[in-house]
Amino acid sequence: MNKLFVLVVEDDKSVRNLIVTTLRTHGYRYAEAPTGEAAIVQASSHNPDVILLDLGLPDMEGAEVIRRVRGWSNMPIIVISARSEDADKIAALDAGADDYLTKPFSVDELMARLRATQRRLAYTVSSAPADSSFVNGALRVDYAANTATLGGEELHLTPIEYKLLCLLCQNVGKVLTHTYITQKIWGKSMESDIASLRVYMATLRRKLEGAGDAQVIQTHIGVGYRMVKL
Repeated sequence: MNKLFVLVVEDDKSVRNLIVTTLRTHGYRYAEAPTGEAAIVQASSHNPDVILLDLGLPDMEGAEVIRRVRGWSNMPIIVISARSEDADKIAALDAGADDYLTKPFSVDELMARLRATQRRLAYTVSSAPADSSFVNGALRVDYAANTATLGGEELHLTPIEYKLLCLLCQNVGKVLTHTYITQKIWGKSMESDIASLRVYMATLRRKLEGAGDAQVIQTHIGVGYRMVKL
């Protein structure tokens, strides 16, 4: 499997050097951008497979970079930031980020996130369920088209949110444990993954509340989540 082409967006030179050295050591191709404007230019000209994005850039907020890239591309964006508050994570995810890694981070975890991203990118329509669509109340998921609608309106989901939604749909009525979900989504189950899962589920549930289906995803405290059959 060919390694990903990674765009590293980081204004701190020492952190950027650490990331690109790690990428080079593991055989990844990469480009660098120290500012938001440079990141947008690099993203549009080089079309990377994934962006590693710092939020605190000198010329603009990382969330603005996400929104501008999302205007024309669904390329995976992994935020790497010292901001650890849930509000910052939710803002980045709502803007369109796919994953969130908090500084200081381990090299092993960064590599695991990239491998998980590559697995998601390799996911094809051929692995979709036999039934090409799923309907539950106002919610409709079209597996073949990789789209979801609520009350006839398309839901704007990040790749991870969409995959979480599909996993819940394919197991409607069943309680899926935190460990099961994180292993399916990230290929592993660490405390940081479970914390990220909580954030993703909160944003996904908020998007599903738009047409009154607030209870379509139930939280089983200390256990996991379940999609309710409406």
